[in-house]
Order: sequence, then C-alpha cells, then structure tokens
Amino acid sequence: MSIHADDRAYKPLNWMTPPCWLVENAGDDDTTLWVVTNKAGEELRITVEEIEHDSSHELGVDPGLIKDGVEAHLQELLAEHVETLGTGYTLVRREYMTAIGPVDLLCRNADGASVAVEIKRRGDIDGVEQLTRYLELLNRDPLLAPVSGVFAAQQIKPQAKTLATDRGIRCLVLDYEALRGTESTEFRLF
Repeated sequence: MSIHADDRAYKPLNWMTPPCWLVENAGDDDTTLWVVTNKAGEELRITVEEIEHDSSHELGVDPGLIKDGVEAHLQELLAEHVETLGTGYTLVRREYMTAIGPVDLLCRNADGASVAVEIKRRGDIDGVEQLTRYLELLNRDPLLAPVSGVFAAQQIKPQAKTLATDRGIRCLVLDYEALRGTESTEFRLF
C-alpha cells in the first residue's frame, strides 16, 4: 500500500512493503480508521473523514498478466527471422551458453563467421558491457573465433551506441511490430 500526494503522484509519501493487512475500524465521531500492518508489525493509520464516492465493479475472472514484447519474444522472433540481421545470416543456436551466462543468439553471417547477438528491449551501456564480456569469452574458442557482435534492441540509447561502435559492435534497432508481422520462412505442418 502506498500513499501519494495530490501534486506528486510518482513518489509516494509513505508505503508499506507487502504483505500487508488492512483492518477498518469505526473511529471517533463519523470517521473511519484504516490500520495497515505489514509483517514487521509496522502500522500505517489513515483516518477517513469523508467519502466522496464509493463504488465497486465486478470485473470477472483475473486472466493474469500477459506481457507482449518482452526480451524473450524479441529473441524468439529474431531467431525465427534471422535474416533481419543481414542477408545470408543463419542461426546456430538460441541461448548459447558461456561460462558467464547465455548469449541470446549465436549466428553465422554470409561469410560463415560467428556472430553473437545480444537482444534488449531498451539498449543501454549495461547491455553493451554484457555483450563485450560474451565476445571476450567466445573469441577464446578457436572453433568460433573470430566472433563479432550485434547489439539489437527496440531502442538504443546514444551513449550505448557510441560505446558499441567504439568496440566494433554493430547496433540494430528492432521493429517489434514488423518482426511480428513478418511471415515465417520456417516449415510448419499447420
């Protein structure tokens, strides 16, 4: 539970870390007292002096949160449409494991050279640093080296683009809607 000021909606004036419990009590006069308690035993007391409007609406069964356009979707779409990276690109593997974690995509370019692809929704300096670490490890493998890098994101911050370019990493801005609308070249039964 969080309490916000009328003029500063972003940062709460007070908040209670979940889990919390709300107990409503009749207060003095015509007021209502809400007492919010968290697991640490801290209390937030709210006195309600007047209710301007109160309504409730049946919304049905909660369908759950379904996020669209997360990194996993981008990775899946880019793997399916690897030609977005360039003519002649082929996918070697998704989630190619390294000693420090998986590279999103390992591909081969038209010349057969290895390319590591790091995918982000919003590309910032941390993503470029992550890809740089992967490239350092992958280039130690004589079966893969030389490995170049592609930093792919829906948005890439200017500082990240500058750092990537300085390190010889190519940047690619992804259009999620275009990737979703692209007809697959993969063979399917149905």
